[in-house]
Amino acid sequence: MTDAANSEHTFAPSRDFVNQANVNDPGVYDEAERDPEAWWESHARQLRWTREWDTTLEWDPPYAKWFLGGTLNVSDNCLDRHVEDGYGDKVAFHWEGEPGDTRTVTYAELLSEVSTFANALKGLGVSKGDPVTIYLPMVPELPVAMLACARIGAPHSVVFAGFSAQSVVDRVEDANSKVLITADGSYRKGNIVPLKESADKAMQGTDKIEHCVVVKRTGEDVAFTEGRDVWYHDLLDGADDDCPPEEMDAEDTLFLLYSSGTTGKPKGIQHTTGGYLTQAAVTHRLVFDLKPDTDVYWCAADIGWITGHTYIVYGPLANRATSVMYEGAPDHPDKDRLWEIAEKYGVTILYTAPTAIRAFMKWGPEYVERHDLSTLRLLGSVGEPINPEAWLWYHEHIGGGNCPIVDTWWQTETGGIMITPLPGMTETKPGAAMRPFPGIKPVVVDDEGNPVERGESGLLTLARPWPGMLRTLWNDDERYVQTYWARFGKAIYFAGDGARLDEDGDIWLLGRVDDVMNVSGHRLSTAEIESALVSHDAVAEAAVVGRSDAQTGQAVSAFVTLLSGQHSSDELRRQLREHVAERIGKLARPAELMFTDDLPKTRSGKIMRRLLRDIAEGNEIGDVTTLANPTIVKQIQQEAQTARSS
Repeated sequence: MTDAANSEHTFAPSRDFVNQANVNDPGVYDEAERDPEAWWESHARQLRWTREWDTTLEWDPPYAKWFLGGTLNVSDNCLDRHVEDGYGDKVAFHWEGEPGDTRTVTYAELLSEVSTFANALKGLGVSKGDPVTIYLPMVPELPVAMLACARIGAPHSVVFAGFSAQSVVDRVEDANSKVLITADGSYRKGNIVPLKESADKAMQGTDKIEHCVVVKRTGEDVAFTEGRDVWYHDLLDGADDDCPPEEMDAEDTLFLLYSSGTTGKPKGIQHTTGGYLTQAAVTHRLVFDLKPDTDVYWCAADIGWITGHTYIVYGPLANRATSVMYEGAPDHPDKDRLWEIAEKYGVTILYTAPTAIRAFMKWGPEYVERHDLSTLRLLGSVGEPINPEAWLWYHEHIGGGNCPIVDTWWQTETGGIMITPLPGMTETKPGAAMRPFPGIKPVVVDDEGNPVERGESGLLTLARPWPGMLRTLWNDDERYVQTYWARFGKAIYFAGDGARLDEDGDIWLLGRVDDVMNVSGHRLSTAEIESALVSHDAVAEAAVVGRSDAQTGQAVSAFVTLLSGQHSSDELRRQLREHVAERIGKLARPAELMFTDDLPKTRSGKIMRRLLRDIAEGNEIGDVTTLANPTIVKQIQQEAQTARSS
């Protein structure tokens, strides 16, 4: 099903939905376009500031500063003001552990634990400006740790709990963290993931960590290093629960989040306080049409990624939402686990990834039909372009044909949603991201930077600064400029994604155009995986490409040449795949790994990854006579064909 076929197949929100929507007047787009700064100001004023800003925007391309001179605290905005307004007993999180254990956390309880842990962090020597690394599973202590850091002005750096010890080392070293927060373990598909063991391996690889705080999740015996490791609950027992929030400048750093790039070293994306929270709150409120007094909202992502930062923690809490948070796998103990949870808590808004939707499709609608999902009123999609078939299945089987779907495009770097339908006014097309959020200015351009005509494809750029944008890369301004602002000039942000304008001017995302893969909604660097492969003592050279995959969006295909004296075998293939998993994480493990005597190269020695991508996809290969080694292509094609059929 193509986007052209669906351009005429639109889905309008019901009259009842339009009448109750938070925004249903298309004039909002014109209002934001006439004066973008005033538009953002109006939403910044819905937060609590301890001092109002002097200047809304200072734009010195490619560096932006928003709400200069203004001060606020994110933890205060997410917790204190709601409790002071009488909502202390309101549920912030319905938490569900994979084994079936549950916790209900109110805003008052969350404020108390955040304040206590903030004081405990101070007791460990953490002060304003000190980065803290957090390596936790999806347990309530994860948002507690983030908010405690925000309360005292310590930037947090969350590492996805599925990442390896080496990934923790890389991030600790770059951020210069002295404190690591982890857990004894977590549950995944009925098994215990030994998280503290991975943390210990990481701490063997860096001398930066002075204190390791350990949350007791599984109760398994874990190694403890005297003087360094301390139980989270013991820290809480010895700390005061009164911790006034630190007054933060709007441009003070709130958090770092490391994202894969086109070189092996992860990028420390730096988000600040006032602009980020403004965009997180307004996009969450308008895109999801949130009604805080009646909605039960569930973003079924992981807090280890930007989606979880913005739409599990900061956006929902700033808007006084009641959220569901789940620890484990969607198919444990059976493939209806998510629908069981949605029914149990009466979820009204669900936000998940196309990868998950395709898995639900594969499992079949019978698992959905076991449960009453009639409370759902809005669905969202995030992480990668959604194919029309998945959109329609989501609409019919999860939404019962009644729920608007907001398919959202944004990135770690953008901080919040950038392109999306607004559900109270948009006639959606299956697979299309549709229109920019008010105040955002995307432009689809050709290779020369000229805007494309309707009906044409090109490169997605952003032609105006926005409040939630990254400010730079941690301690690497040069890389920030080169990565995002070099291709079309310092005032134009290049998103690295392809896009198409249809005849109506609506936007369809086409996926990555650089060497970053999107596997199950998670961005992975080809260079990082190549570096991991080459670090094995049997490997001479490696090239990695992403190929399309019906289940995960993209899959990792690796092409490996071995050192002299080494021999290919199924056992070595298994070892190399596991080596990548240990160095980076299981998500990066190649779906297929092909041995070859050489890699296709130009005469200047550049590996032709585009050719390898065509081979991995099974596409027709054109003229290769200009390569330095054209005869190798046939061998690689045969190897790839064998891998595909195995």
